[in-house]
Formats: sequence, C-alpha cells, structure tokens
Amino acid sequence: MGDEPRAETVGSLLRTEEVVSAARTGRDDPAAVKVLDEAVLDAVRLQEDAGLEVITDGEVRRLAWAQTTRFLDAFAVTPGRGALNWRGAGPGPTRSAQAGGGYPAVVRRVADAPRTGAMTDEYAFLAQHAHARTKFTMAAPSYHRRYWSPEHSTEAYRSCEEFLTEIRDYQREVVAELIALGCDYVQLDAPNYGSLCDPDTRAGMIADGRDPDAETIFDAELDSSLFDGVTGVTTALHICRGNGPGGAWHSAGGYSAISGVLFPRLGFDRLLLEYDSDRAGTFDPLTAVRPGTVVVLGLLTTKSDRLEDAGDVEARIAEAARVKPLTELALSTQCGFASVPASNPVSAAGQRAKLELVGRLARRAWAS
Repeated sequence: MGDEPRAETVGSLLRTEEVVSAARTGRDDPAAVKVLDEAVLDAVRLQEDAGLEVITDGEVRRLAWAQTTRFLDAFAVTPGRGALNWRGAGPGPTRSAQAGGGYPAVVRRVADAPRTGAMTDEYAFLAQHAHARTKFTMAAPSYHRRYWSPEHSTEAYRSCEEFLTEIRDYQREVVAELIALGCDYVQLDAPNYGSLCDPDTRAGMIADGRDPDAETIFDAELDSSLFDGVTGVTTALHICRGNGPGGAWHSAGGYSAISGVLFPRLGFDRLLLEYDSDRAGTFDPLTAVRPGTVVVLGLLTTKSDRLEDAGDVEARIAEAARVKPLTELALSTQCGFASVPASNPVSAAGQRAKLELVGRLARRAWAS
C-alpha cells in the first residue's frame, strides 16, 4: 500500500473490568502491572492481526483518554462547570460533569507545577513489543480550554491563551521524550473542534461573549506550533464529536461550520475525521484541507456493534476521492472503543470484525 499508512484505529480499545481495575491500582502494584502488560500485548496482537499499519497500546493503562491532569499537579475540581450535553446513549440529552460536582480547572501555573509521573512511560512497552508501526495519542493543547475557569484560573494566569501556551510548552517536553524513545507518530485528540461544529455550542459561546472563530484561529496555530522544529515524525490531529459512556456523543453538525477557518491553519501530516453518521455532513469541507495533508476517514463507527457493509464503505471512500485525491485519503474507525473505562456498546468480536474490515478495505482501496 505504499509508504503512507492507510489503515489505523484512533486509540482506545475495549477493556475488561480486570484491566480497568488494574489501571486504577496504578504502576506501583506488580500484579496490576502484569495485568496491564498482558492487555497491551493482546491489543498489539489484535491490531497487527487485523492488518492495521499504525497501532496503539489500546490506551489500556489510562483512566481516561486525556491524561494531563494525571501528570501535572496544576488542577483542582471546581463546582458548577464543565457539563456537556451527552446524547445517543439514552432517550434524551443528559448534562454530565465529573464526579464531585464539577470539572478540573487550572489553578496553578503549569510551568511551576510538580510532575506526578511521566506521560510517556506507557509508550516504551508498546515500542518494545510491537512489530507494526506505533503511535502515541494525547490531548491537543487547544483541548485544555476545557480546564479554564474565569472564576478559578485567573489567579494563576492573566488569560486562557497564556495558560494554553504553557500547556503547549509542557507538551513539547512530552514530544521530545517520545522521540527519544523512538516514537515517530504522534496524534493529538481534539474534541473541542468537533464541539464547534454544533450550532448550539457556538450559540452558547457567543452568548457568553466569546468569539468562536477567533478562538479557533488561535487554537489551530497553537496546536500546529507544538511540532515546530520537529522532523522525522508523522503528526496527526483527530477531531472527535464526543465518545462517552454507552456510545454517547455531545456534538452534531457538519465540518462546514469550522472548515474554512480551521482546516487551512492545521499544519499536520494527517487529519482523522469522524464520518460514521449523518451528523458529520458531507465531504465537501475537505476542499479546505491543505494539499498534501492526508485525511483519515473514520467511516466505521465505534458506537455500535453493527458491522458496516464493505460495499457501502468502499462507496464512501470513492465519494470522498471525488473531493480529495485518493492518494491523500486513508481509513480508520471513527473514534476509540473505550475513551473512558465504561466501554462503548461493542463486543470484543464486533471490535475485531471492524478492525479487520478496516485493514481489508484499505488493502483493497490502496492496492497500488
């Protein structure tokens, strides 16, 4: 299939209760470490057997996909903020916030905050045991706007943008550590951009006196600058629409709401975009993606056990190729299978079937 990877998954894989419990126990318990090591080996075998060209460790060591608050002592849970309108896992919208009645907010400067471990520790084991190419995933700098509180963060920072810049600098340290470990593919996850597709979210921001387009411009340039001066590393950005318990999602609306402002400013090698439902709209916004940037089409949903029809997926790839050259496209699942410990409503057999379909269709579509 050439040098450009055409088949991958986004990040997390299904976890058993034993694995989730081991992740909560931590790396100081030898029995828990053994359980997690074996789970990573299972994840590696699953993805390699499915024919994926880029694999992760299934994010099995994580309590949640976004880990910054776990490794930086700069945050505190604050009440009355951080709720999202989760939909799709029940009969109607559900507003949800973190346990304890709130959501973490930055309350101390990142540059001065103690490190409570190395975010990159989990990558070394993956690199040691994988035969396929590997990647590391982490929250984009821009995602950390969700940790900004006008009530609680202003004693540490003059503005949210000043905070985000220090987060970017911290993540530059993480990237340098990854490169030292031999990592040559780093993916940023940014559901914040997916939220900006949703008209309700945009209306709420404007009502609060915020400018969605101005924030998008700053965030896109900030995220891209994370890799300034970095060579020999494939850089990627995944735009998520929410991947909560039970397959829930929190953002609707096509990419046209953000593509004109966002896509031309993203200086990444690859963009992983979710196209598993009608909520994502058409492929027309791909015309705004920079020439040469590969769009990884997330056409197989991780929110249902139903296996997509191969012919339907191939037709969607062909449809996208009428907007962006086939040589600048690839295939993946839409998101992770378990961004949080409560997995999506997909069975282990269903997960395997979807990953195998990604590998099989990619080999067929990009055979030359």
